[in-house]
Formats: sequence, structure tokens, C-alpha cells
Amino acid sequence: MTASPAHRAIHAVWRIESARLIAGLTRFVRDVGLAEELAQDALVAALEQWPASGVPDNPGAWLMATAKHRAIDRVRRSKLLERKHEELGHELEAERERAVPDLDTAIDEDVGDDLLRLMLIACHPVLSTEARVALTLRLLGGLTTEEIARAFLVAEPTVAQRIVRAKRTLAEAHVPFEVPRGAELVARLSSVLEVIYLVFNEGYSATAGDDWVRPALCEDALRLGRILAELAPKEPEVHGLVALMELQASRLRARVGPSGAPVLLLEQNRALWDRILIRRGLAALARAEALGGAPGPYALQAAIAACHARALTPGETDWARIAALYEALAQLTSSPVVELNRAVAVAMAFGPAAGLEIVEALTSERSLEGYHLLPSVRGDLLFKLGRFDEARAEFERAASLTRNARERHLLAERAAECLSRHTC
Repeated sequence: MTASPAHRAIHAVWRIESARLIAGLTRFVRDVGLAEELAQDALVAALEQWPASGVPDNPGAWLMATAKHRAIDRVRRSKLLERKHEELGHELEAERERAVPDLDTAIDEDVGDDLLRLMLIACHPVLSTEARVALTLRLLGGLTTEEIARAFLVAEPTVAQRIVRAKRTLAEAHVPFEVPRGAELVARLSSVLEVIYLVFNEGYSATAGDDWVRPALCEDALRLGRILAELAPKEPEVHGLVALMELQASRLRARVGPSGAPVLLLEQNRALWDRILIRRGLAALARAEALGGAPGPYALQAAIAACHARALTPGETDWARIAALYEALAQLTSSPVVELNRAVAVAMAFGPAAGLEIVEALTSERSLEGYHLLPSVRGDLLFKLGRFDEARAEFERAASLTRNARERHLLAERAAECLSRHTC
């Protein structure tokens, strides 16, 4: 059944506003689980009312006001929460009287961002690393449980359990809605950086749906990364991540054609690359390198992205350096996905046979069994070697694994090309 224009508009608004809505509600009710329930209540109200009344001029404010009223109603119905009702009433009344929030501490004044406070709560040490990432992606990235599962290459029920348990743990621990200071802030940076980049990646290459890119997610991740860089100016990996996102975001306009179809890196019109973002990215990378020490995973990936950004044409790309950087990254992370990327770089620098040798070693990697890019890369290398029948099978397998409609169509076209080459 095709969704109505009103329902499509509501879905679009929800993707944009849900994270801010949950973050703002958490500031009032001090419970992320309750905040998400209230936000969902507001969404249900929108689905009931907007098809008839139309989408409001400020849909985010409408959702927030509706959720706040639901919060008051819920508190009133619960005699056990009378004191919270009084506190919430005072807070809501004060909110009406001021143009900007009354922030509690000096560090809050520096940040001024409910989204970042919510992210740092979701990355609290009381949670496991996996739970921190999953919860933050759910609350701030607006990702579904399925999308998070695909990002982590784990089963969907596993992610669902992590999210439920994380919310329960935070509620039981009475974690305050505030930005930590000093050493406590530094201790949370690793999981925060991981979350920000996963949110960015979901925007840069959507795992599901009809769109190849979701720029709003990239923008949110970039904004949070830039704020974090100001909070932790002496942490090189924070600047490394910002550099990486700036450089990758510079290619967003060139990643899709006029019809929304994907445009792969070597086929992109580099005149469309955003030179301002490239300059920002290179400056952030220089800032990370100036802080000294061995480069971390984000700084290494930023250095790889810088190689692409500095190449005015595909032929000018320093693939040998990129392959070396991926080798250093693989040694640091032991990630099979990084090793797959290294195979691509090795193939570009030293020929498809060299890259295929690396890929073949990954075919038994269990964590990549459902990862569509493994057969996609293998298919591309087989195609370049003239092994069209094998390449077609790989592209067809990759198409069956991806949940993104644009990517599926692209892979199907590659499979058809293999068939035409074989019959020629």
C-alpha cells in the first residue's frame, strides 16, 4: 500500500526531528526510555491529526509541545510521581518564559546542545561499549534496530536486547543529564567517536531504503563532531574524525546522479566536490597530526580520504600510499572490513589479481557472510580479470544481500553487463 503525501511528510519530519525531540524531552523527564516513549506518543498524534489538518509550519515545535503535554498528563495520572510533576511543571513554565534554555554549568554553556548531552548519557561507562553505540544510534541517529544490526554485522534481536537493557540500566543508575568534565569526558570519547562516525556512515551510504545518501545524518554527525572537537581540543582522534567526515562529506553532491542513482568514486565529477569542506578537512587533519603521537584509526582514515581529496583526477590518486595506510589501519584494528578496503586499494595500485588474493582470504570470514560489499568487491575484481561468469554470480549475490534499492539496481546492472560481455 502506497503511503499518502501526509504520511510521507510525517516520516520525513520524524527522521529530522526525532533525535532533537528525544534529547529535549530527556532534559525535562531525566529518563531516556520515558523520553523516547513520549516522542513516539507525539508521532502517533501526528499520524492521527496531520493528514486532516496538514503539516504545521513548525512540525518540530508541534511534536515537542505535544510530547510535553503527554508528559504532564502521564505524570498527573501517576500518584507516585507527584514530586516529579511539580518539578516538570516549574520547568515547563520557565521554558515558556525564556527564549533560550537556562543551562546549569559553564561547560553546558559551551556546548549548548541537548543532542550532545544525550549522546554522552548513552555513552555512559555503566553500559557496555556495544550497548552505548546501539542506544546512541537509536536515540540520536534515528536508525532502526535493523539498520544498527547491519552496521555492526550482528543479529537484529541482539541489538534490540542491547537497547532495551541499556535504557533500563540508565534508569536504574539515575544517570544525570549533564556533560561530564575532565577525565570522565575523555574516558567516554572512544565510544562517542564510534557512534558519531557510524551515524555519519549511515548518511553517507544508507543501509536500506530508496536513497543512496541521507545528507541530514551526515550534517548531524559533522555538527556533533565539531562540537566535540571544541570540547576536547587536545585529543588528536577527535580532530582525525572531524577531518575524515569533512573530507568524505565533500563528495556528497557527486555521489548521486540527477535521478538519485549512485555514482562511484572513480566516476564522480570532481568539480562537484566541495572545496570548502576539503580545506576544512585538511586543516583538521593537520591539527590532529600536530598533536603528535602515533595516528589512530580515524586519523589514518582521514589521511586516506586526503589522498582522494588532493587528486584532481582519478589517475592522480596515490593508490600505493592508500594501500600502505590501509595496511597500517588493518594492523591497528584487525577489522575484516578494513582488510576488504585494503584489497581494493591494492588492486588499484598493483593490479586486480593482487587485490583478489586478499579478498579470497576473506571469503571464510564469518562476520562477512551477509556483508554485501564482499561479493561486490570480488565481482568487480573478477570482472577486471575477464572472469565474467564468476563476476556475474558475485554481483547477483551482492544485490540479493543489500537492503538499499539504489545499490541493488546498480549491482543488477553490473551483473547484466557481465552477461553481455560473456556473450560478445
